[in-house]
Amino acid sequence: MTILRLPWLRPGPGAPPPGTPEKKRRADLRSRTHTWHRPSAVAAAALAVVALLCVAAMVLDQRTLGGAPLWAKPFKFAVSGALYFATWSWLVSLLPRFRRTAAGLTNLLVLIFAAEYVLLVFQAARGRASHFNVETPQDAAIFGTMAAMIAVLWVATLVLTVLVLFTKVPDRASRWAVRTGAVLSLVGISLGQLMTNPTAQQLAQWKSGGRPSMVGGHTVGLEDGGPGLPILGWSTVGGDLRIPHFVGMHALQALPLLAIALVALAPRFPRLRDDVVRVRLVLIGAAGYAGLIALVTWQALRAQPLVHPDAATLGAFAVLAAGVGLGSWAAVRVR
Repeated sequence: MTILRLPWLRPGPGAPPPGTPEKKRRADLRSRTHTWHRPSAVAAAALAVVALLCVAAMVLDQRTLGGAPLWAKPFKFAVSGALYFATWSWLVSLLPRFRRTAAGLTNLLVLIFAAEYVLLVFQAARGRASHFNVETPQDAAIFGTMAAMIAVLWVATLVLTVLVLFTKVPDRASRWAVRTGAVLSLVGISLGQLMTNPTAQQLAQWKSGGRPSMVGGHTVGLEDGGPGLPILGWSTVGGDLRIPHFVGMHALQALPLLAIALVALAPRFPRLRDDVVRVRLVLIGAAGYAGLIALVTWQALRAQPLVHPDAATLGAFAVLAAGVGLGSWAAVRVR
């Protein structure tokens, strides 16, 4: 079978043949991406630059917050935002209908994220926590504003996800990668809601007549701020709800990349030239990714650190890996 090339890999009209100067190659790349949503593409590029600035800030400013470098959180948000907006910039360009609506919603996402990021950096510069912090009226107002922004961002992402579900990408495997990736990404964003629930310690403080300085948290079983992984900050002594939030949110990049990888490997592996085989593998990958999100969520809720899984977690992971492996083998072997 012939390969159905992905639309974002297909050379544009008048694409230069191999061996042409690099300048012409860059011009060809621009011709293939000129339909991408420009504001979100600019936002992705700007956040990539901001991420580099955050690295410099971590080197120059040695302050810490909750045991982590003060500028680690702005760095993580910048990297995640850059990936998020680069992906949506491309996805909006694929929509055959409702592109103007999708563009408007994506513009809204850019504005909301920019405002939220400004507040996050403002709190970091003050040496204050941006999330869950209600210690002072100003802190509470900032956290409340960010929570409202996140709610609007979730609704806009939900509408965009629905639009993507009805998008017909020429390559069927890529179509399912986009659809499942968008849905799982929305699930990942939704899992952030788990971090807003008051902890047992905070509830006990309220019952005793006190007023906690933080409401909610990402560490399960312990207070936020203990030992964590470098840069990521994920707890190494307790469960961490940021992990399923992160893993789920970036399904939007992982699954389309799987589809791209399958097309790239097709010249070397003839079975991958069959679009039915690639669809099967993408769907198995999506099921495995959904299982991974469920697994790390279950692990975090049991107050178990990612780097110290118990026998139950390891057993569940082994079953998941075996299922994905056997399913992939069957997908390639069965005609």
